[in-house]
Amino acid sequence: MDKEPHAITTKFMQQWDQSLLFKILDNIHDVVLVLDADTTIVYANEAYANILGVPVCKVLGRRLDMIEPNALAIKVLHTGKPCRESDYLSSLGIEVIGYAFPLAKDGKVIGCAAIFKNISEQVALNNELQRTKEVADYLREQLDQHEGLPASFQEYIGHNLRLREILKLAAKVAPTKSTVLIRGASGVGKGVLAIAIHNASKRRDKPLIKVNCAAIPETLLESELFGYEEGAFSGAKKGGKMGKFELAHGGTIFLDEIGDMSVAMQAKLLRVLQEKELERVGGNKTIKLDIRVIAATNRDLENMVKDRTFRSDLYYRINIVPLFIPPLNDRKDDIPELVQKFVMHFSEDMGENITISPEVMRLFHNYNWPGNIRELQNVIEHACIVRDGLQIDVCHLPAYLQVGDTSEHAPEDKVVSSIETAEEQSDLHGFKDTVSKLERDLIKTAIINCNNNRSAAIKELGISRKAFYEKIRKYKLDDELKFAHR
Repeated sequence: MDKEPHAITTKFMQQWDQSLLFKILDNIHDVVLVLDADTTIVYANEAYANILGVPVCKVLGRRLDMIEPNALAIKVLHTGKPCRESDYLSSLGIEVIGYAFPLAKDGKVIGCAAIFKNISEQVALNNELQRTKEVADYLREQLDQHEGLPASFQEYIGHNLRLREILKLAAKVAPTKSTVLIRGASGVGKGVLAIAIHNASKRRDKPLIKVNCAAIPETLLESELFGYEEGAFSGAKKGGKMGKFELAHGGTIFLDEIGDMSVAMQAKLLRVLQEKELERVGGNKTIKLDIRVIAATNRDLENMVKDRTFRSDLYYRINIVPLFIPPLNDRKDDIPELVQKFVMHFSEDMGENITISPEVMRLFHNYNWPGNIRELQNVIEHACIVRDGLQIDVCHLPAYLQVGDTSEHAPEDKVVSSIETAEEQSDLHGFKDTVSKLERDLIKTAIINCNNNRSAAIKELGISRKAFYEKIRKYKLDDELKFAHR
């Protein structure tokens, strides 16, 4: 019991025949090389001949500094410190990677042992992949030049063929004065494309004024767009206020979610677009405008025109050059590039080198992304925050992505569905009550933040209109919300 383990081992080893030790070394698949203090090769195992193609008898007794003067093992002999790195053997023309460490006796370095393997095939494959990537990048640059996409469009990530056709059309219309209507589901990047069009236009040095028509209460939208004069209404600012159209004079106004505008407001907007002039609320002075209009919507305007919830004359006025951005589910070949962009962005913010596991990338590819690029960005931001290491794994994703078959049963309601899934899977006492309170508070907060604009709150929550009003009734929020907005 008093003897140390290495002492027992040493005594046991003394009973072995030396040939047994050589047999062990010869059965190691990596090259094992032993040098003495003057770099003479005193031992090489059979893997040396098998991997490097040189018979062992031809190297035994030769000095390594005469064969490979820059070898890793020689560096270790000089420094007396172990080292692990890749190395290039110029005498054989191969790449190796391995580990070398000094052999010492009585505090003096008497030799060195090195263990390494040939990685030439892996290096060649990596070089070929890199060459292929660089060729692809070059061809992509040539394609972009051929397509004539302005520099501002390079910010729009994606090389899906359908998307590229849309970007080519957007690049053609950008230098003109024509009104553009960007169509697509929520989160596809309509705002990003609007910015790219403005920055590629002759108005790039003038302001781009953004208006979210769904986020502004109907009672305030007219004064927000057209401005107002002093005394126009109770609480009007002294001296009046410019509207968004005046602020955009000489530049571009981006009317996001134009499909959520009331029919009455549509009529007032149409007059401004046709006559290129306006009068502030409460005023009678005509203000001339020089503006370019970019509108966007996720609504089915054609059906809305049929239902008379969207004016046909306004539809034809803004639908001069429609640009339909495909949903992320139809351009999944862009997902890796988008993921890389968002991960790099959050890595820089957090000062760390964050990576994504292959399992997460497979899940991303199989999921149908109802919230499109905005949802993908939010998911990655969530994972970057909750992760406990440098790699994002499935366990770091939001709960609704971790349960069920995300490729066929993606939640319509990202807030409510994920909570309901958690309810079904939990048997903890009182959990459902806690979840219901959280759900109720989320809905109430969204409505208050949107100034009681129900359409804007629905978009903020990411749920269907039907689910939204079912929850309103379930939690009896109407009376409480009326009191909050008195």
